[in-house]
Amino acid sequence: MPTEPAEKRTAVFVDGQNLFHSAREAFGHVYPNYDIKALAEAVCRIKGWKLIQTRFYTGIPDRRDNARWNRFWAAKLLAMSRSGVRVYTRRLRYRNKVVLLPKRPEFGDMAGKEYAFMAGEEKGIDVRIALDVIQMAHRKEYDVALIFSQDQDLSEAADEIRVIAREQDRWLRIASAFPSSPVYENLRGINKTDWIPIERETYDACLDRREYRAS
Repeated sequence: MPTEPAEKRTAVFVDGQNLFHSAREAFGHVYPNYDIKALAEAVCRIKGWKLIQTRFYTGIPDRRDNARWNRFWAAKLLAMSRSGVRVYTRRLRYRNKVVLLPKRPEFGDMAGKEYAFMAGEEKGIDVRIALDVIQMAHRKEYDVALIFSQDQDLSEAADEIRVIAREQDRWLRIASAFPSSPVYENLRGINKTDWIPIERETYDACLDRREYRAS
């Protein structure tokens, strides 16, 4: 068996929309208020891993579709890139969607009721994440790939990482981190990865207090 490295170099890959929706369901946060650099550092610190790079992937709306959220993401992504996070974007496409909000206090009068909204759908984010995970593994740029997502489409990348580990005869791991709470039904990470639930205390300690939501 390959020797497990004492210092595990970790590259973080964040599916921004997937993380936001999971945090909304688990903790009731109503917009992407995470400080992704701080959250990546916190999870790596808990695991005893050395964070070497953070990559953030998200879809953003066109200004003509939603000017307010276009401004939000433009400002937030600029702040991320200035902090050293590598940012990758795709265009969001919108469609009508209706969800039933859980009966929880944070949803106020809307708790237990249907909520209609325009949902943004992104194409190609999971493919780009998988490509980067695999390419960086081939280049031996990390020992641990830590993906902040619950997107099961990424399970095929986990299979490829195991193949690369055998070919290179080295210790190599892939893990998925995701918000977890007693009220959130989806307690699964990405199949064939090591699962790392993120508790509310950890998540809320890594909130981005800056206001990007221009009126």
